[in-house]
Amino acid sequence: MEEKKEEEKGEELAKRYNIDLEKLRQEQLKLAKELILKDKIDFSLADRFGAVENIFVNNKLLSCFIICNKEYEIIDRAYSYEKVRFPYISGFRGYRELVPMMIAFEKLKERPDVIFISGNGITHPRLGLASHFSISIGGIPTIGVANNLIDCELKGEDIMKKGKKVGRTLVTKEGSNPMYISPGNNITLDSAYDLCKNMINLPHKRPEPLHLARKYAKEVQKEVSGR
Repeated sequence: MEEKKEEEKGEELAKRYNIDLEKLRQEQLKLAKELILKDKIDFSLADRFGAVENIFVNNKLLSCFIICNKEYEIIDRAYSYEKVRFPYISGFRGYRELVPMMIAFEKLKERPDVIFISGNGITHPRLGLASHFSISIGGIPTIGVANNLIDCELKGEDIMKKGKKVGRTLVTKEGSNPMYISPGNNITLDSAYDLCKNMINLPHKRPEPLHLARKYAKEVQKEVSGR
């Protein structure tokens, strides 16, 4: 019922902003065919971990990237603060947040081996933010760490989409809501899950690179909120 309401709301917004959602759906499906669900590198050797946190401030999007090493020391960080040019429509988050993310990413001097993204990877019905971003920056491996699922069902810890295993749930703190882990691009589900699980630094619930990105974003938010 809620998904139906979101869909109807999205259609109304699309008409108001003169957005051809069907064209974007087809674009998402076409791009999804480019995804590679194999490990691009041996992730046990990875030593540069990226993460991004997006926050809306004063009707603009603040996108904050960090890159840390295995000891969780931040070795590079950058942000962008851009006007939002696409409305919030469920299932089309990439078209709203992708440009500010890319602007922030291009400011980084270091290049990560893998990027953690708060959002869906292949658990998305067509093309999740984690997958969309990887394709847009040339295929750097990405992992989707989402709080919600769209058109998926749970089978134990496995996330199923149309009868196919596309992700796994991860609970790191007793009583906390699960995280929904899925590959974005150029990484397997097993590697995505293992990296997330191994990079939990309790008492923090999420993989540590995402925690660091959020902490950085909160710092920058104070700086830009007065603008």
